[in-house]
Amino acid sequence: MKFLLLLLQSVWLIASTLHLSASSNPARLNPLIATDSASSSIAGFLFNSLVKYDESGQKIIGDLAESYRFVTPTLIEFKLRHGVKWHDGRAFSASDVRFTYNLIKAPTTITPYASDFRVIKSVTVIDDYTLRVAYEKPYFKALEVWMMGIVPEHLLKNDKDIMGSKFNTHPIGTGPYILKKLEFSKQVVLEANPNYFEHKPKIEKIVFHVISDPMTRFLMLKSGQMDVDGLDPMQYERQLDRSFHKQFSTLELPSHSYTYLGFNLRLKKFQDLRVREALSLAIDREALIDVLFLKHGNVCTGPFLPGSKGFNDQVKAPKQDLVRAKALLKSAGYTKDHPLEFEIATSNSNAIRPYAAEILQRQLLDVGVKVTLRVMEWQAFLNTVVSPRKFDTVLLGWSLSLTPDPYALWHSDSDVAGGFNLIGYHSKQTDRLIEQMESSTDTEKIASLQRQIFGQIVGDNPYLFLVIPNEINVFNRRVKGIKPSINGIWEDYIDWEKK
Repeated sequence: MKFLLLLLQSVWLIASTLHLSASSNPARLNPLIATDSASSSIAGFLFNSLVKYDESGQKIIGDLAESYRFVTPTLIEFKLRHGVKWHDGRAFSASDVRFTYNLIKAPTTITPYASDFRVIKSVTVIDDYTLRVAYEKPYFKALEVWMMGIVPEHLLKNDKDIMGSKFNTHPIGTGPYILKKLEFSKQVVLEANPNYFEHKPKIEKIVFHVISDPMTRFLMLKSGQMDVDGLDPMQYERQLDRSFHKQFSTLELPSHSYTYLGFNLRLKKFQDLRVREALSLAIDREALIDVLFLKHGNVCTGPFLPGSKGFNDQVKAPKQDLVRAKALLKSAGYTKDHPLEFEIATSNSNAIRPYAAEILQRQLLDVGVKVTLRVMEWQAFLNTVVSPRKFDTVLLGWSLSLTPDPYALWHSDSDVAGGFNLIGYHSKQTDRLIEQMESSTDTEKIASLQRQIFGQIVGDNPYLFLVIPNEINVFNRRVKGIKPSINGIWEDYIDWEKK
């Protein structure tokens, strides 16, 4: 009987474990400074924010906040949930929110998210469950900025080095899962929080397997060792058999992301608009979609995604024009004997990008441009290329929220250490439009200004906007309760079950 009970317990634990993959080690599991995808994804299970989107993606509802109200156009009052506990058992309160704000604004905290809080004048604690946030002026994302994870004051208030804090690898949040094990280059194990304020998640354990090699991740998925993952189009179209589809369901959605080639505009050769236009005209974007995504995607025409209010449908994707591209390069002083040469740097954490870099290399050779490639592991890429800004061009992608803030990527003030304006884009016109947009609460005016920003940025060609890939999600049919929405497949994951 004892053996049978142990066996049943073992079977239950396996059935109640969700296996996921991470393409790289999480750098910092602190939501304030988690900028890589692995860290952001895992931290999302550990921390809560004040507010979040509902499943329609149109309405903002409470998370740690029970409710909120605009007292005036520049003052929001938040009422917080009672009974919320940190993973170590301490009570969550309004002072944690104020501390999180002060930490984000601290000069020793290097985070691109600080720009989201730049128009906040003060965060005032009224009592343990009430706080008021005052803004210097009306702000179009006054609520959305509080979708940032909240961190505990009692653990971090005496920490002098948040960037190197032990907390970043031993995080304590209020979220539905608790970090139990962090083994670099192996696995990250989360366990259900029995005291989570909604209810204990039905899946007992989540294991992230850290696997940098895309083929290894794919083989583990095919063998049933992963429960939820994304597939690239080549894998989906040509490398799956009937037995896989019996075991896994598929859901394909347009991604909230795009792939781009960004120029380092601090370099003289890329400050010439003729050069950037020539390179844009040399690229066949449809061929990228056909070859890389097997038609599972669309051409990207600019910085906001189709379907969003800021999308400018008057801006069309450039068609490949080799004659015009060659003429522009010649006028800029580049010839067969003196060709334009540069390097494309990218990471192998995304399976597609190294191949995309090779295609771009071949396409640009058709107009006499000589391109070399540098493909690196993600953390090395961050540390030696992105952070010190040591690159000619970078082939990367951005994920965008339902209400993207162009300030973080495109305003001149975001060209700072840790900022997302990593290419060094400066435009007085774009800055002015962004500032006008962000100080408005009129939704139609905001949308009009966003469309103008869209057109201005595309005209400047700081990026070559390339493709918007589709997301091909697959999940084990044993996982029940998945409800796809505009936010993706992770809506209400605490109610998922694995049979």
